[in-house]
Amino acid sequence: MLDVLVVGAGPVGLTMAAEAARYGLAVRIIDKAAHATTTSKALVLWSRTLELMDRMGCTTAFLDAGLRAHGVSMRHGHTILARTRLDSVPSAYNFALMIPQRETERLMAAHLAGFGIAVEREVELIGFLPGHDDVEAVLRHPDGREESVQATWLAGCDGAHSTVRHQLDLPFRGKPQGDDWFLADVRLEGEGAPPADEVTIYLHREGLFAIFPIPGGRARVIGTVGKADPAHRRPDPTLAEVQALADGRTAGGFRVLDPVWLTTFRVQERKVEEYRVGRVFLAGDAAHVHSPAGGQGMNTGMQDAINLAWKLAMAAKGTGGPALLDSYSPERSAVGDMVLRNATRLTDMATLANPAAQTMRNLAMRFVMGLHAMREKLASEMSETGIAYGDSPLSVGGRHAPHGLAAGERLAPAHYDGPPPGAGATPRFVLFASADPARAQALTAAFPTLLEAAPRRSPDRSRLLVVRPDGYIGLSAPGDDFDAAERYLHHLLD
Repeated sequence: MLDVLVVGAGPVGLTMAAEAARYGLAVRIIDKAAHATTTSKALVLWSRTLELMDRMGCTTAFLDAGLRAHGVSMRHGHTILARTRLDSVPSAYNFALMIPQRETERLMAAHLAGFGIAVEREVELIGFLPGHDDVEAVLRHPDGREESVQATWLAGCDGAHSTVRHQLDLPFRGKPQGDDWFLADVRLEGEGAPPADEVTIYLHREGLFAIFPIPGGRARVIGTVGKADPAHRRPDPTLAEVQALADGRTAGGFRVLDPVWLTTFRVQERKVEEYRVGRVFLAGDAAHVHSPAGGQGMNTGMQDAINLAWKLAMAAKGTGGPALLDSYSPERSAVGDMVLRNATRLTDMATLANPAAQTMRNLAMRFVMGLHAMREKLASEMSETGIAYGDSPLSVGGRHAPHGLAAGERLAPAHYDGPPPGAGATPRFVLFASADPARAQALTAAFPTLLEAAPRRSPDRSRLLVVRPDGYIGLSAPGDDFDAAERYLHHLLD
């Protein structure tokens, strides 16, 4: 029987299928579209996503195809209101990797093909029936033939209009943002163009104007163009209209040329509360959609998939108990809430219409972002290295541990003392302990299917850590508290 049926072959579905296949699960991935994405769509891979991709073994191909942006600035005309550099992010990937979604999908599909799996195109999910032990799904093929498929789990990675979510009848709570936005993929020419290694956001009384560098000397330009009329879609912009917006809202001195994509769009801010219903899971835009502010959407979805895949693999192989799958929804829903909240705040701030409010915003931004701690906090949020699972049912202890070593926090890759946890063909937790090597080895021997065979050196002798296959700390305990580690591991198996 199939282990996982993945519905949707965007970046999230491809990541889900590739990770499940890497861990040896039987996977199929379907998509009702005849072709992969041909436009740029989502543009950025952040530091934490790249770190997680190290486990997958495909980071190098993405680095070779992308452009490294090292900072973000917010401006009003010639005035820089705030600038954040990513150089200080504690990661080997202390930059934003700018890469069009079509390239992300192409490279991830190639990675998936390495496991002998291809996307089944023009295959549509038309219904499913969750059971106690499996999910029975009905698929329609391009020739009209219908196929019944049994899978242990169903992963709905099928976007904002998710068939899986609709058939689960889950409320997708939220609302439209309220503005019409334009998008233009163009080339910029002129001395006034912003730095090519930086995302530049102009705040103007008439609306937002943001510039994102793209590989190949191009740029993505987006901005607001007035309040949305729910009854009518605004026409796509012309190049001349984009130039007029650039002249009016930026410091000027550059031209927009050679468009390959001109369109308008509207922002939805919506999210489900539960990411799991029995043996059916939601990930990516099927579970959460929000403003492009911050560029977090695709990354959040890919990290949904990575979080879920190792848990499914351990459940399928009997090396982990129900607590693992039970943790997926609370962990990722909390992250989704945070990302949605931050994106909404950024959008509301950037689209203020009241002149007095705009003036106060600009003054406050210059003051607040002049503080080193605030710049570091923003860099942590943007890079997603600050994501943590402190409230997860899998996180135990260490609330008074040194920074970076508490339960739920990301263990910095500099502390791995070996390959990334979860990098092998079978997901394993890893014991990090420096006290009593004989007892540490005995503990790993007592849990051979749950723990990596060899304990590793703890980054702090005073702490004993049990680290998850995705590099987050599950248990943080005093350095010699092997009893706490044993209780924690038994909990994972219960």
